[in-house]
Amino acid sequence: MFKHALSIIGATLLAAPLACNAAAAVWKPERAVEIIVNTSPGTGSDATGRLILRMLTEKKLIDVPATVVNKIGGGGAIGLNYLTQHPGDGHYLMVTSPTILTNHITGKVALNYTDTMPLAQLGSESVVFAVRNESPLKMPRDIAERIRADAASLSFAIGNSVGSHNHIAVALLAKAVGANVRRLKVIPFNGSTEGITAMLGGHLDVAATPAGSILTHVQSGRARVLAVAAEQRLGGAFSAVPTWKELGFSVVSANWRNVLAPKGISEEQLRYWDQVFARLAQLPEWKQELQAKLEEDTYLNSRDTRRYMAAQYSELSTILGELGLTK
Repeated sequence: MFKHALSIIGATLLAAPLACNAAAAVWKPERAVEIIVNTSPGTGSDATGRLILRMLTEKKLIDVPATVVNKIGGGGAIGLNYLTQHPGDGHYLMVTSPTILTNHITGKVALNYTDTMPLAQLGSESVVFAVRNESPLKMPRDIAERIRADAASLSFAIGNSVGSHNHIAVALLAKAVGANVRRLKVIPFNGSTEGITAMLGGHLDVAATPAGSILTHVQSGRARVLAVAAEQRLGGAFSAVPTWKELGFSVVSANWRNVLAPKGISEEQLRYWDQVFARLAQLPEWKQELQAKLEEDTYLNSRDTRRYMAAQYSELSTILGELGLTK
C-alpha cells in the first residue's frame, strides 16, 4: 500500500511539470493586434478588415485591442512586405484577395502566399460590371459587342492590379467574344473604390468590381450593374442582374477574403487564431453582414485555406497563361 501511494505521488510529481508546460504553451495575444489591409480605405478588403475588427472586439473574441492599418501601394506589395517583416509574430494579420496569387503569377510581386501562413477564408464576392447611370451602355451585350468590334474601345477600372480577379473577369469576357485580350484598356487603381470614383466621374467607361463595393452607388441611383461574373445570380439589390453565363459568355470570377499571418508562427498561435476565426464565422451578426454585402459564406479553416490557395494558384496560373499575362 505504501509503495503504491509513493508510486502515485511520484507520478503526480512527474506530471506536474508537464501540466505546467502544457499550460504555458497556451498562447494568446499579449499586446494590440494589427489587421493589415493592403488597399485603400473604403475598398472591399478594407471593409472586411474593419468588420473583422468590430467582431473581434465587440464580441470579445480577443482580450487585447486591435486596429486596422492600411498599407497601400504596389498592387498590394507594400502590405505583404509589411506582414513578412514580422515572422513568427501572431499579433499581425492581413486581409487579402486573389491578387496575392495573381501578382506573383504575373511577376509583379516577388512574395507569394507561401511566404505567409494562411489562417482562414471568411467569404467571397463575385465581380460585377457597372457603369454610371448616364452611360450609353444600357445592356450587358453593349459591352460585349463594343469589345468584340474593338477591344480598346472601352476603358475598364479595376482594383487593385493588372492580373487581379477583376481584370480576369474583363479578360474572360474579351476571350469569350473573340477579342484580343492584350488590347484591352484596363486601368488599375489601389482599390475598387478609387476605380468606381473614376467611373462615376466619367473618366472611365466600366468598373469591374466586387459587388459590395458598388452597392451604395446603385442604391443611390448613380450607377447601374449590367452583368455579374458568377455561376448564378446574386440576391438582394442585384437579383435582377443577369450572369454572363446565362447570356452565353463563360465569365466567372470571384473575389475571396482570406486572412493571413506571418510565416513561422507557432502551432499554439495557429490553433488560437483557428479557434477565433471559427467562432467569428458562426456569429449571426457576421452572417448578416455577409448577406447585406452580397457576399457568400465560404468559411475555411487554416488547413483548408492553405489547400484552397494552392489549388487557386494552379488554376489562376493556367488562366493567366492563356490570357498572356504570366511572367
